[in-house]
Amino acid sequence: MTIQEIKNRFGIIGNSPLLDRAIDIARQVAPTDLTVLITGESGVGKEVFPQIIHQMSPRKHGSYIAVNCGAIPEGTIDSELFGHEKGSFTGAHEARKGYFEVVNGGTIFLDEVAELPLSTQVRLLRVLETGEFIKVGSSKVLKTDVRVVAATNVNMHEAIRSGKFREDLYYRLSTVPVTVPSLRQRKEDILLLFRKFALDFSEKYRVPPLELAAETQKKITEHSWPGNIRHLKNLTEQLSILEKNRVITAETLGRYLPAEDQSRLPVLQREGMKPGDFSEREILYKVLFDMKKDVSDLKKIVTDIINGNTENLSVSHNSGELFSNESGMEAVPGSGEPGGISIQRTPQFSKPHEQAEVIEETLSLEEQEKGLIRKALEKYKGKRNKAAKELGISERTLYRKIKQYNLE
Repeated sequence: MTIQEIKNRFGIIGNSPLLDRAIDIARQVAPTDLTVLITGESGVGKEVFPQIIHQMSPRKHGSYIAVNCGAIPEGTIDSELFGHEKGSFTGAHEARKGYFEVVNGGTIFLDEVAELPLSTQVRLLRVLETGEFIKVGSSKVLKTDVRVVAATNVNMHEAIRSGKFREDLYYRLSTVPVTVPSLRQRKEDILLLFRKFALDFSEKYRVPPLELAAETQKKITEHSWPGNIRHLKNLTEQLSILEKNRVITAETLGRYLPAEDQSRLPVLQREGMKPGDFSEREILYKVLFDMKKDVSDLKKIVTDIINGNTENLSVSHNSGELFSNESGMEAVPGSGEPGGISIQRTPQFSKPHEQAEVIEETLSLEEQEKGLIRKALEKYKGKRNKAAKELGISERTLYRKIKQYNLE
């Protein structure tokens, strides 16, 4: 069966090379009994691939069952998968067969497999390795012949590092991995999918099909679609029901399609932000940037002292302050500023490399943050609205920080 024939049979829309590659892998692995792990973001259509694998395998006449591991409570998941004996726990009034026993000779699809409890993962690993399992409340070992296909939208390597998923089970499940591309990775398919959904909803609700204006086609193609195909389908259904004008303009689409999530961007965004948005991140960035500048200036001053280059430095013995005429850097010993940078020195520079001593700078972000807030309050004589504006945070956040650091 060709890739196009598979698409026609299972209702797959799209011509993306990444999509074709995923279908091709599923087609090649189907005749075997290898376990398959299907990965991809939520809403990309992972659930169709286990059906392709089952229907194109020698097990196609056997049972097929899809289990949503995230929808079954932790206390009953073992019973659902492996069965239980009568009286094995409260409410077990009779013996029950689990999915692995019922589907013997067929295929079981474990959706959201990363949500399985660790104890269940151990049982599943045994089934995959030996084909054996034990019912809850029993000591009798049972055998099963089941093809396992699993799927997840979780970063499995991160789940392994955090101890939420067993590494040995991951490698046992991912004998053959299939990666389903996100919608933003197959932009050439977005308009095809929209037209397909528009026709479907036109028939369902008995309304004329939607059309997209030229500028709307560009906008809908460039959107990131965090919910992928499910997101696009829901949008098309809303437009089909609510819009009387069947030609969708960019302005109309904008009312249904939210602006891109600015939190995905790696830089701070000022325009359009609500007060208090990203306030913690803002102040940390400001602390780090200020710290970097202070350290760079301090290095230059210390280098000048060590090299005996004091012509650009002036010293006030009464205040103990050291100024660099070039950099404008100021270091005050014992100034009392939390997180501040200070230098101890003696008036003579006959042996500057022996006389200059650099006191280690604190790298605590909390202390740096506290110091910045105190300076801003002193600069504006306690006026919190102006201090908050200077720090780039909301007045509410500043008030909370003042309470937190007892700076009142």
